[in-house]
Amino acid sequence: MDADSAAAGTPNGEGISLRQLLMALGEPLVTLQAAPVGLDVVIRSVALLDPEDPAVARAGELVLAIGARGRAAFPALRAGGRDGAAAVAVKLDTPEQAAALRETAVEAGVALLSVRGDARWDQVDALARAALEDVASGRNGEGGEEGDLFALAQTTAVLTGGIVSIEDVANRVLAYSRSADSEEVDDLRRLSILGWQGPEPYLARLRKWGVFQRLRASDDVIQIESHPELGIRRRLAVAIRAGERQLGTIWVQEGSAPLSERAEQALTGAARVAALHLVRRRRELSADVTLTRTLSAGLLDGSTGPQPLAAQVGLDVARPAVVLGFSYGAAGAPESELTRAEVGNLISVHTAARHRSALVTQAEGRIYVLLPQLPRSIDVGTLRGWGQEIADAARRHLGLELRGSVGRVVPGLGEVPESRREADRILDAMVSAGVGTTVAALPDIQAEVLVSEVLGLVSAHPDLRDPRLSALLAHDRRHQGRLAESVLAYLNAFGDVRAAAEHLHVHPNTLRYRIRRAEALTGIDLSRPDQRLLAMLQLRLPGEG
Repeated sequence: MDADSAAAGTPNGEGISLRQLLMALGEPLVTLQAAPVGLDVVIRSVALLDPEDPAVARAGELVLAIGARGRAAFPALRAGGRDGAAAVAVKLDTPEQAAALRETAVEAGVALLSVRGDARWDQVDALARAALEDVASGRNGEGGEEGDLFALAQTTAVLTGGIVSIEDVANRVLAYSRSADSEEVDDLRRLSILGWQGPEPYLARLRKWGVFQRLRASDDVIQIESHPELGIRRRLAVAIRAGERQLGTIWVQEGSAPLSERAEQALTGAARVAALHLVRRRRELSADVTLTRTLSAGLLDGSTGPQPLAAQVGLDVARPAVVLGFSYGAAGAPESELTRAEVGNLISVHTAARHRSALVTQAEGRIYVLLPQLPRSIDVGTLRGWGQEIADAARRHLGLELRGSVGRVVPGLGEVPESRREADRILDAMVSAGVGTTVAALPDIQAEVLVSEVLGLVSAHPDLRDPRLSALLAHDRRHQGRLAESVLAYLNAFGDVRAAAEHLHVHPNTLRYRIRRAEALTGIDLSRPDQRLLAMLQLRLPGEG
């Protein structure tokens, strides 16, 4: 077993599932041949197994059986099953080999992956370790708002409608999106992924066309037209930068359908998010990234002042700022960590495209976007529009319903907690009042917010309730009655008996009887304005009306 195996592990028993690894690497690099114990088996480390080494494995390992083809891979599979390995990866020469190895893998109870014959083992090893590295650094799931590069590539592919690869400045492929249709992939992408680097003849063409020179000189999205005679489809490219330094490039290849209308905007945002990840991946300023995230969360909840964050990332504390809040819809937060990470990626890409200094933080089941250093001319309509774009994209691309809120635009970073509190007030009211609006600012639903907060106050203080109304509710519970519901419908309809009766699907005379009966049982007088107001509030309390 390779001596580097131990270094590839993750602390505290963490890891990634086989499903996550396949989503990260996938075609054309690796193919799942067998998964006898399912796709949720956890991979905690990567090991290289040479044919001359003893066939042993460790629990949770992804074993790369280098140099062992066909029957020569049987010992690695049996050892993997015996020792609790998560999966074994081999190269195959013939379909007959695949069938025999699948049968052995199922018997051994270990997953079997096949690696393309023209792929390099060091490439598979490095990419698998990179996926594990994200977990080792605490960046999986909700731990890191930028997510890993493979997740970012996939999110960018969804938003652009294209096929994405992320490369470093030496044109080495760092991550790529999945493609359901192999026919959409052109020769340049296929050769780049399998060779782990753009093939030199194609790179020479791109240099000749001045593509790399333009990427070095500009933050703009660059278009490369299709060249069918060279096997190259239309592409967009954008440089990934940290200040003046170029860290890499994101390429988006057009597939069988045209790229989306907002592909360039999405690509701009993706480049900004990728820059944070690449800086972190190179171990440059990794502590700073973690500190920035901590300071952002502290500023939002008021436990940290504005100066530490401003000094950390170079912000002007006297410039306007705002907080956008997002919560999941009626279905609640997705159970899958991958999906939660995709939501974080999607929001990061969209907000980075709109505002370079955007900071995304997840806390208490909600996602917050801090937008510092806003222009003083920014208006609520623009911010609401940004939030709506995110909600629409989440529904369209992830099938998730997000509610969004726009906090108050505050004059400086010191007032950011106030903006976050207003964003939370709006989200709370949208849930309790069943507001149909997807994204709202306080002026949009001010009445609903205030009524929701008054109801919260009445709910928390039983002494503020009228005991006669409480008795009416208790009467309904004992007799399965609908008197309280009828009174509330009558009040909501401003005393219009016919409208209230239609809402309840009863005859107007039935409603009149119920109102008289409620007044007689409790002694309440609905002709009094104060009594009507109190009844409307108390009967709206959750579980009581």
